[in-house]
Amino acid sequence: MSLNRTAKGIVLVPTLLLGGAFLAAGTWMEGPAAANRGLALTLGGILMGAGLLAQLLPEPGPPPTDSDPDP
Repeated sequence: MSLNRTAKGIVLVPTLLLGGAFLAAGTWMEGPAAANRGLALTLGGILMGAGLLAQLLPEPGPPPTDSDPDP
């Protein structure tokens, strides 16, 4: 299965949204969320980093056609 722009967008949006939610939870200083602050910040950073790194994957070139000469 080849990579394309749509697949990259499908990966990017949820990872950025979930990563942002975890980062927001990590900055919360009150209540039960404060006990898991490090975990929330770590997961948020990993998710956002993974989503952004997925955008850097190279896209494959166009497939060869029958009219292309063989090298």
